Amino acid sequence: MSEEQRDHRANEPLDGEEDLDNLEENDEVIGRAVRRSMLLIGAAAAVAVIVWLARGLLVAAPEDSAIGLDGPVGVEREQSVEPPSVTFTDVTASSGIDFVHQSGAVGDRFLPETMGGGAAFVDYDQDGDQDLVLINSRTWKGAAAGPSRLFENDGSGRFVDRTQGSGLDFVAYATAVAVGDIDNDGFPDLFVSAVGANRMLRNVAAAGSRRFEDVTAAAGVAGEADRWSSSSAFFDADNDGDLDLFVGNYVEWSQDIDIDLDYRLAGVGRAYGQPVNYRGTYPYFYRNQGAGKFVDVSAESGVRVSNIATGEPVAKSLGLAPGDVDGDGLVDLVVANDTVRNFFFQNTGSGFEELGEIVGLAYGRQGEATGAMGIDAGFFRGEQDLGIGIGNFANEMSSFYVSQGSAALFADEAIAVGIGAPSRRVLSFGLFFFDVDLDGRLDLLQSNGHLENEIGKVEPSQSYRQRPQLFWNAGDVARRVFVPIETQGALGQELVGRGSAYADIDQDGDLDVLLLQTGGPAVLLRNDLRGVGEASDNPNFVRFTLEGNGVTANRSAIGAWVTLKSASGVQVRQVMPTKSYQSQSELPLVFGLGTDQGIDSVEVHWPGVARSSAGQQIDVGSLEFNGSTVIRQPPA
Repeated sequence: MSEEQRDHRANEPLDGEEDLDNLEENDEVIGRAVRRSMLLIGAAAAVAVIVWLARGLLVAAPEDSAIGLDGPVGVEREQSVEPPSVTFTDVTASSGIDFVHQSGAVGDRFLPETMGGGAAFVDYDQDGDQDLVLINSRTWKGAAAGPSRLFENDGSGRFVDRTQGSGLDFVAYATAVAVGDIDNDGFPDLFVSAVGANRMLRNVAAAGSRRFEDVTAAAGVAGEADRWSSSSAFFDADNDGDLDLFVGNYVEWSQDIDIDLDYRLAGVGRAYGQPVNYRGTYPYFYRNQGAGKFVDVSAESGVRVSNIATGEPVAKSLGLAPGDVDGDGLVDLVVANDTVRNFFFQNTGSGFEELGEIVGLAYGRQGEATGAMGIDAGFFRGEQDLGIGIGNFANEMSSFYVSQGSAALFADEAIAVGIGAPSRRVLSFGLFFFDVDLDGRLDLLQSNGHLENEIGKVEPSQSYRQRPQLFWNAGDVARRVFVPIETQGALGQELVGRGSAYADIDQDGDLDVLLLQTGGPAVLLRNDLRGVGEASDNPNFVRFTLEGNGVTANRSAIGAWVTLKSASGVQVRQVMPTKSYQSQSELPLVFGLGTDQGIDSVEVHWPGVARSSAGQQIDVGSLEFNGSTVIRQPPA
């Protein structure tokens, strides 16, 4: 669908917009109807499911979860709730972050200029606080361009520029970054995606400090020189104790192709072309052979998806969400593809099988391919419901897929959970779950911004700069799970939003936020939840840093799950820095406890251990309440 077609849709009534108030008043009813309808559709596909079950690929739903045939019921929970007051302070300048992204835009309107560069919170020197890597692009003709940057945290949330001599001081049209300890030496390494050759950067000791050494050639992960790599992720796909690497590639692009397409908008002239005008690509999948050396197994691993009619590559990948969706101890992968179907790569143990269409993750709620960008997954309602959120293009609701009793079926419940209508107008890139108010429930943040800086000339309802959106998880007391919090002050800035990430930069327990822009400055926002008012008013929390033994599980513990039980309920979190868009959040896990004064139990399922089996029970007396604890896996 072209930009003009997309924008024309904004002049037509939205689904139910002529009575949007009624839509929002009755979204619980609609949501229930959608869920039941999707389950009935799943039942109609019984033949496919039977084949699946015979092959042992799916987890069967419990026998007592039969599909009801009664009609939608009325709203059961009418209690209104007020979201908490959430205050962020813009500390970009005072923290020492002076990064401005270089997109290379000088009027040629090349598509990569619209996509931005990612970032990673990573404790690169292993001193216990979160440092920051910011990924930069460049000008097209090699003129003055800033490098990617490395900022070291002094422990209080103030950063010192350590770029010079860090190994990040190269110039490339870089797009994204992934974090993982590829050689299990205890120090996190980096993979930088780019338009062109990618880079693997190994964390090494240098004169009493740490720097990154370019080991791309030895690792064998540069990729093709004419490829546009977007997001990437480290995870242990084969459970051999080291991290493998998945690299999503976007469209087949070059300056010549872009010029030949000559995309234009009425009243604007040459504009940024849409991905529908470009061919798809195949992703890369690299198997770690040990000692940081990789082999490309893309062809035999099952990640190359072709159009059955044309044989052409399908993928136009932007966002990645690795995670053990079916709980069998093998990391699966959901891929957000732009304007083509999303992928669900189920890990079979010997490779992947793409099952997105069958499990209900491929398309939007009306059966359409969406302009999918950022993505994240999390158990947002205790340990029962896995939610997968995807930020979409303008005039498309964000998608919010919810597991329907098992990993066999998902349904898009964006309207029912409360993020559908509010997300319709914006264009969302970065998206992640985090507990903004430490009440034990995962909230959702979206970073928004349009592609075309003159979009207002074509569609007055759209703007280039847009505000982020914060959705508070109200739990079971509200008709909707998520309630929009009006973004004011620092969080209410209008930005050309792209990537986003979170970390506790000042070690006060609450999670701070980084928002990125294309062609603009990074914005660092301090969460002022804790430390304001009397100490007794502050919500409680625990923070865990997991460390694998490097033999049966990777040292970074990427892919591990932690289940915490306390008086207010059950929380489930996964160690997975890859989330949002082109970015990485911190590895440690934060569990908000609200007013709970203690913890009942903590259980760790290390990578490779099925969640249905017994995990490692942690002595809760050894945990630092309102502080940080390192949990180490027993030696192999």
